Amino acid sequence: MNVFRIFRPRGWLLLAAGLLALLLASVLGRRDLLTVAIFCFVLPAVAYASLHFFKPGFTLKRTLSPRLGRVGTPVEVTLQVHGRNPAGSQSRLREELPFSFRLSPIFNHPQPVAPKSLRSDYHYTLHPGHRGVFTVGPLAGTFTDPFDVAALKRGLDDGDKLTIAPAALTLPLISMTEGRGQDGSLATAELAHSRQDDVMTRDYRYGDSLRRVHWPVTARQGKLMVRDEESVTTPEAVLVLDRRHTAFGQPGRSMELFQIAGRTTTGLPELVTTVGFENAVVAAASIAAHLLEHNFTLTLLDHRADPALLNSASAPDPARDLFAGTQGELDIAAGLAAVELAPADQTALSTNLAERLHGGERRGPLVAVMGTLTEAEALLLAGRSDSVQHAYALLLCQNREEAEPAAHILRRAGWRISLLTPATTLLAAWTELDAPAALGGALL
Repeated sequence: MNVFRIFRPRGWLLLAAGLLALLLASVLGRRDLLTVAIFCFVLPAVAYASLHFFKPGFTLKRTLSPRLGRVGTPVEVTLQVHGRNPAGSQSRLREELPFSFRLSPIFNHPQPVAPKSLRSDYHYTLHPGHRGVFTVGPLAGTFTDPFDVAALKRGLDDGDKLTIAPAALTLPLISMTEGRGQDGSLATAELAHSRQDDVMTRDYRYGDSLRRVHWPVTARQGKLMVRDEESVTTPEAVLVLDRRHTAFGQPGRSMELFQIAGRTTTGLPELVTTVGFENAVVAAASIAAHLLEHNFTLTLLDHRADPALLNSASAPDPARDLFAGTQGELDIAAGLAAVELAPADQTALSTNLAERLHGGERRGPLVAVMGTLTEAEALLLAGRSDSVQHAYALLLCQNREEAEPAAHILRRAGWRISLLTPATTLLAAWTELDAPAALGGALL
């Protein structure tokens, strides 16, 4: 506790006057001056003690809108403070905020416009510049006695958590998501088997092959019925977010100074991250939102084939790796708010990832957001050439030359590759996945 803050200027003047009166009383031998000195000493002490014993009754309701914020999108905060200061005195309220939100707002209570009201409403706006989980508050009040002699600072609540998700970019359609119906469904031609009795059937049309006649249904209906070859499947996709400790440059605590999106940001939540990994998180958030908006069912994995949000402090369900719909988009955004680089002992691509990506039948595109890859890691990720149809990868690197060996291996395996450098925007890298150069030698 700072002893210089327990008294107001008037209190310090009283103490100074008391000290002067005490000196004069001892020099001049005046009892009346001694009485004045005692009064000047006792009044600030009694005033300060009264603030401790007679606590003001305050209730506070803080509303954050939206509760899940986005980087670069303002968040509105409303404070509803109920209560009245003792003896009608004024108090100063200060909202404690992380340093990255700039200055902490200060309010007078009660509001001058409505001094007789038991409720005062305060509003302010936050401008988040970085993802993470922040504590908004607590709201601290500096209370004074009716004589404005003593002051006491007291917290009114414990604060509220605000989750700031990365700002997802709107990505254009490419071959990965074109050809979908309005509901996101994908029409596929599948030849029905003769033993299927539950397939879709329709009336025979002139020109239909007799091999498509469904004889059991024809017998029951009394007219020729044929199998409908068009079936509707729910589109599926897999998104891999590389979280290796050294794949995106030297990691550190984000409380250090980083250049994020061209701006200097300090006072960030303590996330183990780098500038490169921040770009990877934005790419993953944008791709996930793009796929889910087109009604894909999305599996989100990391470099070990674990759920990518397994260690995220902001994930609603960290062990979950399957997402769909609008709620899935919100859950991924919330989880990516606090996703971090993996520990230093998890620096290699796992064989479990290769087995999960290439060991079974995939019914949708595979998208990987990767950092620096060695040639051996690229071979592991590439998998079998017959299992990587519709596979895409964004490789984040400082320059194209260092990433070309790994990119060449993936292209030869059938992957579409785009290199995302500091000089390349995410939108440009995304559209580059459809360029002929994305397949490179695989087209030759």
